Amino acid sequence: MTLPYVTLSCAMSLDGYLDGAAPQRLIMSNAEDFDRVDQLRADSDAIMVGASTVRRDDPRLLVRSEDRRRGRVEQGRSDSPVKVTVTGSGDLPADSRFFTAGDVEKLVYCPRSAAARIASALGGTATVVALGDLVTMRDVAHDLAARGIRRLMVEGGGRLHTQFLREDVADELQLVIAPFFVGEPRAPRFVEGGAFPWTATRRARLAETRQIGDVVLLRYALSERAASRWPSAEPDAVATAHRRGVDHGSSR
Repeated sequence: MTLPYVTLSCAMSLDGYLDGAAPQRLIMSNAEDFDRVDQLRADSDAIMVGASTVRRDDPRLLVRSEDRRRGRVEQGRSDSPVKVTVTGSGDLPADSRFFTAGDVEKLVYCPRSAAARIASALGGTATVVALGDLVTMRDVAHDLAARGIRRLMVEGGGRLHTQFLREDVADELQLVIAPFFVGEPRAPRFVEGGAFPWTATRRARLAETRQIGDVVLLRYALSERAASRWPSAEPDAVATAHRRGVDHGSSR
């Protein structure tokens, strides 16, 4: 079975933080980049966030642009992608916008032992999918593929990004760098510690660099099928192409 094409998407500070430590969200990006992310959402079949992101940020995870929503409906799809999250504890507020916003399918992945309890707590607001004793992102990807999901966008947070990267399930990383530091040890970071497949001897392939207002997008190919989209996208080639006004990273 072919797994979904998985794109990890996030914005972080110069020192690697996704947010500040305060309860209110720290905006990392800008309006132009938010529009780019909205296009990525519209191109995806499903959007996934971790349970901590559902609790902390209360995201709607809907396509914002009316034209993009209309375009999806004209293609016979829902106006926004399927929403996906994963939890071990079941600590998910049923009144969060993940569950209440948008007439789209919602999927909650969890360990088999917790499925009945989580389904009861959510009261039918989502489909609860029981996996093994330990939920892996590869198992999630296999189940999503069986449900017809071909393109999965992962919006975080750091723990979820870490799991996809550790398990070598991600195809592409779209990383936006904000022009400031956070410097708060308790703030959430882009990734947690651990062993990752990309090391000094297996370097991730830089496919695109793009300035978007005051932020910079770095786009990395993390799999062979991602790398095949940019056959000449070595770092020097990308830099030369951008000096000439050519965008090797566009696949849409």
